[in-house]
Amino acid sequence: MGKLQTLTSGRVASFTSAVARWPGSAADRRRSNSTTARQWTARFVLPVALALWLLSLRHVELGEMRDYGLLQVLPVLFWVALGLLTFGFCLVLTDRRTAGGWFTGYVLGLIAVIHATPTLLYPTLRYSWAWKHVAVVDAVIRNRGEVPHAEKLDLYNQWPGFFDLNALFVQSAGLDSALGYATWTPPVFNALLLAPLLLLYRTVTRDRRLVWGGAWIYYSCSWVGQDYFAPQAFAFLLFVTVIALVMGQLPTSVLYRPGGIRTDRWPVGRFMLVVLVQFVIVSSHPLTPLMLLSALVMLSIPRRNRRVVLPPLASALLLTVAWDATVARPYISDNVSSFLDALLQPDSNVVSGLAALGAAAPGHVVVSWVDRSLSAGVFLLAAAAFLVRPWVRRTGLALLVLAPLPVLTANAYGGEMIFRAYLFALPSAAFLIAALLFKWSKRPRLRAIAVFPLLLALLGGLVFGYYGKEAADYFTKSEVAAGRFVAATAPPGSTIVSLTSAVPGLYLRYDENQRVQLDQQDISDRRRLVRDPVAGLEGFVQRATPARPAYIILSRAQAADTYLRGVLPADTMQRMDSTLSKTWGYIPVYRSKDAVVYRYQGGKSGDGS
Repeated sequence: MGKLQTLTSGRVASFTSAVARWPGSAADRRRSNSTTARQWTARFVLPVALALWLLSLRHVELGEMRDYGLLQVLPVLFWVALGLLTFGFCLVLTDRRTAGGWFTGYVLGLIAVIHATPTLLYPTLRYSWAWKHVAVVDAVIRNRGEVPHAEKLDLYNQWPGFFDLNALFVQSAGLDSALGYATWTPPVFNALLLAPLLLLYRTVTRDRRLVWGGAWIYYSCSWVGQDYFAPQAFAFLLFVTVIALVMGQLPTSVLYRPGGIRTDRWPVGRFMLVVLVQFVIVSSHPLTPLMLLSALVMLSIPRRNRRVVLPPLASALLLTVAWDATVARPYISDNVSSFLDALLQPDSNVVSGLAALGAAAPGHVVVSWVDRSLSAGVFLLAAAAFLVRPWVRRTGLALLVLAPLPVLTANAYGGEMIFRAYLFALPSAAFLIAALLFKWSKRPRLRAIAVFPLLLALLGGLVFGYYGKEAADYFTKSEVAAGRFVAATAPPGSTIVSLTSAVPGLYLRYDENQRVQLDQQDISDRRRLVRDPVAGLEGFVQRATPARPAYIILSRAQAADTYLRGVLPADTMQRMDSTLSKTWGYIPVYRSKDAVVYRYQGGKSGDGS
């Protein structure tokens, strides 16, 4: 009888549970209604957020940018749009049945809001280094290959891959210059980077929440700004592609089902693709091959990975050594001593990127500390994921986070190595953070609410680093006109003098004229310039002649640059303009609201020149 009661009770319980799960039950209807409401809310939030973002860009006073760049001129509506976008992404994370297109839409929306905003707002190409690289492409086309008399820019002759490919594209497309499409490089580059990022993350998990969450974290923390028209952005995109292909071949990869065909040998076609991409990296950028070698060495530490990792490691090493011993030999030979010094002083390589901020603008100091705090937070969260989520230890991503450290201690890279190390570690660190934050098994809505403030905080750190220096990175049309005026009128052999590098078109026709950047001179020369602008310029323009004059370019962006970085007193440009305008021999040949150009051609007072 007891067994019969037990059996009956069990069947009743099973029946009751089945009724509760029946599609027509009240509980199921409530769950279904709640899920449907979240889905429709997420679908509504995305277009609304993007519409608000576009509306916010209608009236932005770019001329009012100061210490905090775009942060202090973007309207409240912009920040509302960014917050809504983040809220909508949290909503799509709560439902495992969310279609992949919505994840794609939200991440691409984030890319657009962050990276397309300067492109849509600015009338000209952003950032002086992007202008420099456009000038290099123009010079390659004009000289039909290697650029003679390149002086400091001869580095680009020895790693020409990026510039040769762009020169080929410009000529094949019938364009006048790379300037037209270089403006859109940041949003396009980040959109293209999404594909290898997703491939990398899909090698370690099938959980779409973690895959897309990792992508969101990456774009929320990538404040370094190495996404402009440059060999570094191009090589970094290829670097992530190679790492994703290698990770997909590892024994721990989830791209291969347990019952499927699985070997540790590379398919010939895939391995040849890896070697081809490696060659393009090696020929385009000096630093990225070293980062790639370090990453592959780290991945080869677990014995189970070696049969997969050693072949691409060997090919990358062979290509790098061959290139550095032949094409790049002049640069390597000239810099051997500095390389050795860097190896003997690894601590200085780390500290060199953390510039002394004592003389910098107050807002610039705040921006720099926010950058550092975000970077430290990323690594702390990644370390927490390593401790809390044991399964990520087998993926190899933790090794990739550490991979830039050997290169960081071996080379200062002009004071930027610590930022480049962060850049190369970020793709792996972002996934570890996603594994920490988005690995939900229960109560996804409550967890999404808890994560939302953290995602906003990460984006807050990002915009400080990415937008905080825009006062010097933004150029007006009159500043561009001043740079083009000098390029068009300066005869070959002229000397082009600028206060800082923040001049659009400064390197146009750089193979024909000499350039002097005053903020990079010895401290004694800078002190002389501050005391007396004419005496400070004398040593750089004394060889000027009527046939080969000197041109001094002063502009709004240079004034902002000196103020932000504190490398020279904030009023240096105004004092120079005032002094030169009253000094014989310095003739103002171009003047506008934002720029002035003086020509100096030597001679003595009263000689009629």
